[in-house]
Amino acid sequence: MSTAAVPLLTAIFARLSGSAALQARGVRVYDEVPETAVTPYVTLGDPSELPSDQHDAQGLDVDLDLHVWSRYRGYKEAAEIVALLHAELDRKPLPVDGFTNVSIAAGGARYMRDPDPELRHGVAPFRVWLTVDSTP
Repeated sequence: MSTAAVPLLTAIFARLSGSAALQARGVRVYDEVPETAVTPYVTLGDPSELPSDQHDAQGLDVDLDLHVWSRYRGYKEAAEIVALLHAELDRKPLPVDGFTNVSIAAGGARYMRDPDPELRHGVAPFRVWLTVDSTP
């Protein structure tokens, strides 16, 4: 079975890091957050993959959460950033090395307080469907 974890996270990181809308808000995107990171920022969550083969092709279904971290009092900033994530990814073409027929859909959002009372946390779940590229 193929895995999409690294190429998918690479593609999402590239898309979000290059987003003019996120950059305009000063939002950085991290796979691993440095200790010096300043909020607001987005982190890539842990992908969960399941095989989704068809008669003539191998495929994968991937669930992935993107996390928004904010020090804004209340959820306004986190919710606005989640909306930007949806605008950048939901039902948009996403080239992923080694895969074709890539489809990505937003799965809503959740907001919560962090154990650190200064932080607010938004979670934007996404579902991704991919077909393994079978061209030589």
